[in-house]
Amino acid sequence: MNRMIRILSALTLLAPLAACGAQQSAETADTEEPAVTEEAVIEEAAEPEETKEEGKALIAYFSRADENYNVGVIEEGNTYKVAKEIAAQTGCDLFEIRTVNGYPQSYDECIAIAQKEQDKNARPELAETIDLSEYDEIYLGSPVWWGDYPMAVYTFLESNDFAGKTIHPFNTHEGSGSAGFEAKLKRVCPDAEVTEILSIQGAEAQNDPDRVKQAVADWLK
Repeated sequence: MNRMIRILSALTLLAPLAACGAQQSAETADTEEPAVTEEAVIEEAAEPEETKEEGKALIAYFSRADENYNVGVIEEGNTYKVAKEIAAQTGCDLFEIRTVNGYPQSYDECIAIAQKEQDKNARPELAETIDLSEYDEIYLGSPVWWGDYPMAVYTFLESNDFAGKTIHPFNTHEGSGSAGFEAKLKRVCPDAEVTEILSIQGAEAQNDPDRVKQAVADWLK
């Protein structure tokens, strides 16, 4: 009889413990995170990473057609010829630096006005402006007028913020070479990086497209 009583007592004590264990198993089953499958890992790894869009490049140029030294009357300016070739090889946007008041067709009259502008350190008003904020690199082209940039180019440079940008200068000339354009750019745009200039003789730019194509290709390397 006593033995029966002890057995019943033991069963009575074990019942709550079994119930508690069952409850813990159920709670564990409810809160346990699902297993990560191989397919899920592959799918996550296949998702492309977000990449920052690279900045664009712009070709800004000043050029003049009509009567020019050593090439006569032309339909497209010498510097524009080079700018077009750079655009063909890079796919960059083109922007022409134009003044509100154009220059005379006559070469002699044009250079006379250009000299007066230089003597006055004038800043001719531009016919159009452009937002450079989306561009990281600027290819800047110009002829040499009286050993310097045309004053309209200074208007363009001083009207925009070139800090942190890279300027690739190029020019056309009839004997002046680079005309110190790199140093001039560094002075006007001290917070920009200025690379080595490409200088092409105006007559070559106008009459020798193969020479221009090769010169541009070498410069862009």
